[in-house]
Amino acid sequence: MLALIPPSPPDLDQLLSAARAEYEAAREEFPEDLNTTMIVNGILEIVEETGVKAVPLVTQPWSPESYGDHVYSVFRLSVTASGAFTDLSGFIARLESGEPRTLVIKSLVADRLLEAPGEFEAKMEIAVYARPLSLFEE
Repeated sequence: MLALIPPSPPDLDQLLSAARAEYEAAREEFPEDLNTTMIVNGILEIVEETGVKAVPLVTQPWSPESYGDHVYSVFRLSVTASGAFTDLSGFIARLESGEPRTLVIKSLVADRLLEAPGEFEAKMEIAVYARPLSLFEE
């Protein structure tokens, strides 16, 4: 039976190093401690920088959410933003590419505002994911 076991690959150390690097990269994608105030302030800064108007954000407390074998901490918020199409699309792009990298736009409904020609409104449901302390523990 032992003769049937294939030998270890010659580059086993390199494979292990690459796996450890991937592990660390995945671990860093899910920040451990996210500050709710900083998240909201970051979104409000993007609102100001892109020139859109946003009604007050509606937030929910951090809550656990299961995906596969892991439970993540999730902060949910709703925002309605309005403005010119280019400003609104810039706002959405900044949300998707900014910090925290674990911010996800779960739903987005955009409409043209009939009462304001050239203006659009986007209603968004946003989730920000963080790892609980037990995730990725060694």
